Amino acid sequence: MFEIKAKDNMGRVGVLKTKHGDVKTPALMPVIHPRKQEIDVGKYGADIVITNAYLIYKDEDLKKEAIEKGLHELIHFDGPIMTDSGSFQLSVYGDVEITNKEVIEFQELIKTDIGTSLDIPTAPFVDREKAESDLEITLERAREAVAYKKEQNMEMLLNSVVQGSTFLDLRRECARELSKLDADLYPIGAVVPLMESYHYKDLVDVVMNSMAELSDTVPRHLMGAGHPMIFALCVAMGCDLFDSAAYILYAEDDRLLSTRGTYKLENLQEMPCSCEVCTKYTPDDLRAMPKEKRRELIAQHNLHVSFAELRLIRQAIYDGNLMELVEERCRAHPALLEAVRHLGNYSKDLEKYDPRSKKSAFFYTGPESLCRSEVIRHLEKLRQMPKKRDLVILPPSRKPYSKFVSGKLGEFYVYGAQKELDLEDTDFMVLDIPFGLIPLEIDEVYPLSQNDAPKTRDVDAIEFAEDFISEFVEYYDQVLIHKRVVNDLELGLYEKSDFSDEIRYHKDDVKKVKAIADYQFGVGAGDALFTGNINIEKSKKTGKIRHIYDGKVLIVNMRASDSYLILSKEGAKRLHNRMPYPQNRVVVNKDSEPFALDGKSVFCKFVVTCDENIRAKDEVLIVNEEDKLLAYGKALLGACEIEQFQTGQAIKTRKGFKK
Repeated sequence: MFEIKAKDNMGRVGVLKTKHGDVKTPALMPVIHPRKQEIDVGKYGADIVITNAYLIYKDEDLKKEAIEKGLHELIHFDGPIMTDSGSFQLSVYGDVEITNKEVIEFQELIKTDIGTSLDIPTAPFVDREKAESDLEITLERAREAVAYKKEQNMEMLLNSVVQGSTFLDLRRECARELSKLDADLYPIGAVVPLMESYHYKDLVDVVMNSMAELSDTVPRHLMGAGHPMIFALCVAMGCDLFDSAAYILYAEDDRLLSTRGTYKLENLQEMPCSCEVCTKYTPDDLRAMPKEKRRELIAQHNLHVSFAELRLIRQAIYDGNLMELVEERCRAHPALLEAVRHLGNYSKDLEKYDPRSKKSAFFYTGPESLCRSEVIRHLEKLRQMPKKRDLVILPPSRKPYSKFVSGKLGEFYVYGAQKELDLEDTDFMVLDIPFGLIPLEIDEVYPLSQNDAPKTRDVDAIEFAEDFISEFVEYYDQVLIHKRVVNDLELGLYEKSDFSDEIRYHKDDVKKVKAIADYQFGVGAGDALFTGNINIEKSKKTGKIRHIYDGKVLIVNMRASDSYLILSKEGAKRLHNRMPYPQNRVVVNKDSEPFALDGKSVFCKFVVTCDENIRAKDEVLIVNEEDKLLAYGKALLGACEIEQFQTGQAIKTRKGFKK
């Protein structure tokens, strides 16, 4: 019913399958009034729309036509249609003339693709008693709707809406209880007042706490979200569907949507984009038109802008630079900027879903970038890496740093009790923004070399580096800090080193590949993989390491794009023999064993469990429940998704161990 095709952070490009066709997500569902169809939204890019079943139910003429002809013919749309149950009217008027069962039955009768139970939308910032009372009814009706759908063997998909106002524990409770049901989609409701009042920080809390308890296997719909300036932020938090009548409501008021906000036609001297409306007409042309014609053209513009933004977001997910787009978009308004900075408090939640390697480089766009998954992950890996006795911290140079470090390294200051420097027992690292410190042995691994930041550093980045270095130096007996680093970060002048002339960095390819293995697979992987007569083959063109052998037996290849190690059969065996269970492992059931042995890809439904630290694009070992090595390959999803999904591929298998 729903499959993930690409992912970046919690954002995903997916396919939602319905009776009337597949929908590529993230997607916007324009709201269609069942009696007022001002514009053909399908013509401008809508794959799916939403309309109100309750309004149809209340209008005897519409009701009769919908029952006789079906919903699709009623609103003249051939693609998938979602229907709301009357919850909006309930929130506005306090009551509706239909029961939960009746509205479910009616939505099935008119052949909607996706129906909705009659939840209670609870406004933000109400008192807790009200929120708890409404939530109890919402959950009761959701359970009733799911049970009734099963009893009646209904074909339509079913929404179960997450409520709870701005009480985050209630949002989590609601999402947790709904996830126990067999619903098909999970909208997050009653957030429109937050968006209308620019409470985007509160929106982040509501969405992230709802997502924490929702299943990853179904689409998540942010109800009433229709302004393109917030799409990127909401997609990064895991929202797959949006709905809104903003395209036409704003047009009624002569307002034009953009990713930077909203323009009033009366203030425009130039048209704001390059859509067909903006290139064909001037603001004066629109102002001179009759109201109806002007409204139609502005609505077209609003749809063009909205669908163009979603296409851009999907491409950003494919490229792996969604968070850069989020940081760019959120600079359109201070409240949005506050929201994306607040999202940094959920960095660990985002990291679980973020692939290790991406097509695009990491670009630092401001202090918000310090909270990205790549940074959080690197700092945690660095803390786990084996440490030598001493540490030398060098200033940044050209990337990759290890290729441009040679000869005497300059003047240093010492932190800790000065001792004789043993170069064999010394770690060499480079100060880097935003990654804090980068060991020279692993500096070519994505994104440590594939990143860029302004040379003029902002205060937050400097303080970030200072704080991390101050923490990290405690792991070592002695730390030698290059004079330029001390001056740049204002670390304070420590005692000047007496042996700066002796400090030289010696490149060692075996140490390099061992360090990369420890960083990629976990501490101990380097020694596990690289024993025996190690032979390293490099590219004649670039000088980069390409293949690593034990004698003539291939152990691993090194991928040129990101310097990650790609296992061979021998490498997989060595890693499996030395790394403890369940590290780096995906465990499959007995039904899947012969297919894995034969080198066939592993599907999610056959996975019993897996290492919780697996992320999309990781090299993994495929084993059975007795930890027998069956195959090895590349993860297509993260651990949390692999264990939840029952459809789609989990691992793209490279080779099986069938004899």
